[in-house]
Amino acid sequence: MDRRAIHILIVAAILAVGPVLAGEFIAGADVSHLTFFEERGIVYRDGGQAQDALVLLKQRGLNCARLRLFTSSPLQAQADPYNSINNLEYTLPLAGRAKRAGLQLLLDFHYSDSWADPGKQTKPAAWTNLTFAQLEQEMYDYNSNTIATFKAAGLMPEYVQVGNEIIQGVLWPDGKVGGSSDTPAQWQKFGTLMKAAIRGIKDAAGDQPPKIMIHIDRGGDWAGTRWFFDNLRQQQVDFDIMGQSYYPFWHGDLNALRNCLTNGAARYGKPVVVAETAFPWSTNGAPIVGINPGVSGQVDFVIALAKVVKGLPDGLGAGIIWWGTEYQRLSGVGLAGFDTRSFFASGGEILPAAHALGQLTAPVRLSATLSESVLTLSWPYSGAAMSLVTATNLGPAVSWLPVGSVVQTTGAVFSIILPATGSHSRFYRLESR
Repeated sequence: MDRRAIHILIVAAILAVGPVLAGEFIAGADVSHLTFFEERGIVYRDGGQAQDALVLLKQRGLNCARLRLFTSSPLQAQADPYNSINNLEYTLPLAGRAKRAGLQLLLDFHYSDSWADPGKQTKPAAWTNLTFAQLEQEMYDYNSNTIATFKAAGLMPEYVQVGNEIIQGVLWPDGKVGGSSDTPAQWQKFGTLMKAAIRGIKDAAGDQPPKIMIHIDRGGDWAGTRWFFDNLRQQQVDFDIMGQSYYPFWHGDLNALRNCLTNGAARYGKPVVVAETAFPWSTNGAPIVGINPGVSGQVDFVIALAKVVKGLPDGLGAGIIWWGTEYQRLSGVGLAGFDTRSFFASGGEILPAAHALGQLTAPVRLSATLSESVLTLSWPYSGAAMSLVTATNLGPAVSWLPVGSVVQTTGAVFSIILPATGSHSRFYRLESR
């Protein structure tokens, strides 16, 4: 074989996501309970050796830690740690650890003494008797004071969620929307509270404010997503990123996700982040969205999800964040099954899915290896939404055709094996679908 007959054109075709995120894809991990688990004897390992979980995630390419923030008092946190511990006193040191590990920070305001989600947005106990005007001022003051505290500690978040899964608003009943509260008056109240929170964040942050995310839980529901963001837009709430929860066992199949995120990106022109997701590493149970649960299935899910997010129009697919990344089984604590959907197996060994998610931040490069009569082309998972094409020349009217061979996924890369025979030059490149 004449090795001069094989020519490889390598194209670093990274999809930019526009000026909002400066082209950086968020590969994140919610690690809000990390200290909670560590204080109860849970250990995180690599090759059997105990290590800092945040360092392990960073080593595998992840670039962002998501931390929730409750309004709980020290007494509440002490009385019910799992459900109330994530207050400022607990979260600030954990944010410092994340930053020292080289991770960016997404701060997730819950505006509640405990979990806030679609089924509950319980007003903090200390805010219960406030008038609406006082509640608006409290939203400004609380957000401003919190961000000022992070700034003073040198821990300014790069991203801030103004509420958690707020499809039905915040601070019920004052800021509730949807159902019997789907009225112009309630939407105006909700918008007022959101704008007060965002003003507080930006005023305290100064000349380098964090990007503002609005997060709902409708990853597979375009109708619900449109209803929410159309109404939010009418309130003129200024934000930077659309966040969606997508759990494949709750929110529909990947086609529903693709439809929702694609329509949302096109309609609102905002970067889109899957701000919560998970998939089981345990082999128990039936296939989920066509993928078998298990260690390899968890990797397959990351790849499938990446194809959806990175394939959004105009490069607006901006990130994926895993929820319950740090979870491990803990006696006496109900974890709703997320201890088998984390990035750490029983005993604490880090799982391959962490590397798969981290590879979504890698530069897109097409690499070639020639061995005897076999050509192997490979590229990282960050090129999940790209196609390999080939041509026989580089003329101005050249036709690039898809490479028909089967794409394999091994070792955190895509690869194609081709016969390296013939006397004609051939060129290859990756291009957006």
